[in-house]
Amino acid sequence: MFDDIPSPVDLRLMSDAREWEQSSMDKRPYRTEFFAKFTDEISTHCSSTVKVLELGSGPGFLAEHILRAIPGASYVLLDFSSSMHELAAARLGNFTSRTKFVERSFKDVGWELGLGKFQCIVTNQAVHELRNKRHASVLHSQVRTLLDTGGNYFVCDHFVGEGGVTNQHLFMTVEEQVEALLRAGFKSVRQVMLKGSLVLHHAVI
Repeated sequence: MFDDIPSPVDLRLMSDAREWEQSSMDKRPYRTEFFAKFTDEISTHCSSTVKVLELGSGPGFLAEHILRAIPGASYVLLDFSSSMHELAAARLGNFTSRTKFVERSFKDVGWELGLGKFQCIVTNQAVHELRNKRHASVLHSQVRTLLDTGGNYFVCDHFVGEGGVTNQHLFMTVEEQVEALLRAGFKSVRQVMLKGSLVLHHAVI
């Protein structure tokens, strides 16, 4: 069993958070295509007044796309970094009445307690921040407890394999991502989009 892999940055620091915010879109400009796909899928599978929870919400890129596209949506942004929340709050100023910020790490025991229930939970490039892929099924199991009956879980992260990344301890293959969701108790998992080094899955309870 291999150990957890330390992160090379500390996103709790404003300097690191701001650098990530400024560089992430330059490194992977196709991220906007994933944001659009998240929005399309939520609009298709959820109500117009959907309550969304995002895990590892960062500087609010995905939240901005969803809130702009779905006027009736409300949104909870969960992140362990107050610096990321500060950046997200600035980006989402026009949506203040529809957003709530929760400073909490999904690596901590009991992080899911007291959050309520959601029709939709999303996460984008955050599952690998568990720092070891063996923790993924536990996270997905915790997510499942937060979903309403028939709830939707949209998970996007890097994958190991052709065209993807190479760190097999931190990241999963596409097949391993599906297996982790099924082990967590989701009834069905569907691949929505694969481009660059990212893959988006839709899991249903």
